[in-house]
Amino acid sequence: MVFFRLSRFGTFVRVFPNSTRTIDQPDCLKYAASKGHCSRFHYMAISDKMQRYMPTAADRDPPRGQALDYKEAVLLVNPVDPQFKGEVDDKYEYSVESKDIKVHGWVVTDTPSVGFWQITPSNEFRSGGPNKQELTSHVGPTCLTDFLSSHYVGGEYITLQVAANEPWNKVYGPVFIYLNSGPAGGTPSQLWEDAGRQMQTEVQNWPYGFPASEDFPKLNQRGSIDGRLQVRDRYARNVEVPASNAYVGLALPGAAGSWQTESKGYQFWTTTDENGDFSIKSVRPGNYNLYAWVPGFIGDYKYDTVINITPGSNVQVNNLVYEPLRDGPTLWEIGIPDRSVEEFYIPDPGPNYINKLYVNDAADRFRQYGLWEKYAELYPRGDMVFTVGTSDYRKDWFYAQVTRKISANKFQGTTWQIKFKLAQVDDRKTYKLRVAIAGAELSHLQVRVNNPNGTPVFSSGLFGRDNSIARHGIHGLYFLFNIDVPGAQLVVGDNTIFLTQPSSNGAFQGIMYDYIRLEGPPL
Repeated sequence: MVFFRLSRFGTFVRVFPNSTRTIDQPDCLKYAASKGHCSRFHYMAISDKMQRYMPTAADRDPPRGQALDYKEAVLLVNPVDPQFKGEVDDKYEYSVESKDIKVHGWVVTDTPSVGFWQITPSNEFRSGGPNKQELTSHVGPTCLTDFLSSHYVGGEYITLQVAANEPWNKVYGPVFIYLNSGPAGGTPSQLWEDAGRQMQTEVQNWPYGFPASEDFPKLNQRGSIDGRLQVRDRYARNVEVPASNAYVGLALPGAAGSWQTESKGYQFWTTTDENGDFSIKSVRPGNYNLYAWVPGFIGDYKYDTVINITPGSNVQVNNLVYEPLRDGPTLWEIGIPDRSVEEFYIPDPGPNYINKLYVNDAADRFRQYGLWEKYAELYPRGDMVFTVGTSDYRKDWFYAQVTRKISANKFQGTTWQIKFKLAQVDDRKTYKLRVAIAGAELSHLQVRVNNPNGTPVFSSGLFGRDNSIARHGIHGLYFLFNIDVPGAQLVVGDNTIFLTQPSSNGAFQGIMYDYIRLEGPPL
C-alpha cells in the first residue's frame, strides 16, 4: 500500500510489486535519452551522514563503466562528470538496517530545488526484525521500498512459504511519498531536514486512519505491551542486571530467534532503557511471542507464554529474566557479542575501489568495495593466527574468514588458528566453545583442537546464505554454535583451536564471527 502526496513538479512514480521507484523525465541528456537514464535528481540522501551527489545510470554502462566481480558493482572509468572517475558505484553500499529506514530520497538542485522522499512511519510489515538490512536509494535515480526481500538473510531462510489452500494475507505499508521544494539558493540539506520533520509527523500519526481496509486496524483497534527485562549470567555476575539497550519485540509464535526468518506476520520492536524497561505501542491484535536479544550477551531470549493482544489492551510483563547459555567460567573470549563484526579489523579499501562518501568515515569503512581481497594481501603465505592474551581483536582479527584466491577462477578454503595457554586441565570434564556467527555465505565450519588434520570436534555442514561479504555488510543471519570440547584433547600449556572453512567456489564464501568464548567445566 503506497500513499502519494504529489505536487505540481511532475515527478513520475512507478509502482513495482516489491518496491516503489521514481524517475524524473524532463530535460534528458542526449547521450542517455535512448536508455531512459535521464534525470535532474542528482543528490541522494539516506541519513544525516549518507548523502551526496551521485553519478548517473549511464555512467555505469560500458564504456563509461567497467563491471567488477558482480553486476551491481561498477568502476566508473569515464563518467560524464569527472569528479566521479575512479569511484565504485554499488547499490549495496547504501543498505541500511530496517529500524533506520524512515526517510530517504533525492533532490533536484536546480532553482527552485525539489525533493522526492519516501517516508516509512512503521516497519511492522517488514520481515526479519529491526536489524535486517535492506536497500534504500541508489543510482538511477532509484528510490526503493522493499516490502519483502532476501537481502542479507538469503534464499530459503526467509522466503515466504504459503501452502496450498492456506489462508493468508498481509498489509504492506502504507508508504508516504513526500515532495518538497526550497528557495532560490537553497541547499539539499534544507530539504533533507524538512523531510525529516515530515517523517516525525508521519511517525506520530501512525497508524493512519484513512485506509478503508478491514485488514488495517486503526489506533483504537490496537493494543500495547510494557515490561522490564533483566539478565542473569551466573558465572559473570550471579545477580540480575538491567538488560539495557536490548532489542525487544513481538512476532509470530515460534522458537527463540525465529523472528530472524519469519515473513508471514507482523513484527513490533523497541529497545529497552538503562533500567531494562520497554514499551511497545500500536500493536495489531493477535497472538505473539515476546523475543529479545541483549548486546553484550550471546543467544536469544523468548518469553514462553503466548501473548494475546486485543483492541485497547495493555499487557504487563514485568520481571522478565534472560539467562544466557553458560556452562562454566570464561577462560578466554574474542570480540563483543553484538551480532556484528564492527569491532574487528576492517581494512582500508584499495585506492582503485573507493566510494568517496566513506573515505574519511571509520565507522562506515565496511561499506567499501573489495575489502575481501585484502585478506590475501595481509596473509600472503599463511592464514591468520590469533594469540589470546597477546593479539588485539581490533587489529589482528580480520572481519571475515574468506577464501584465498590462488588464480583467476580458483579459490581455496582457509584455516584460522586461536592459540591459548591453560594453567590446568581436567581431562575428565567437558569444556564448552561458544561460536557466535554474525553472518555466513554458503560456508562450512570445522573445529579441531590441537591437531589440524584430526577429526573435527564440530562440523556445521553447509550453512548461511546472506551474501553480506559481497554486499558490504557487517552482519547477516545470526547463528550460535555450542561445541563440546573434551578435556582429554586439551593440555596444560600451549593449545590451538583450528577454525577451517573449506568451501571454496568463489570469493564471497566465508564466515563473519561475532564472538568466540571458551568456558571451563561447571564449578
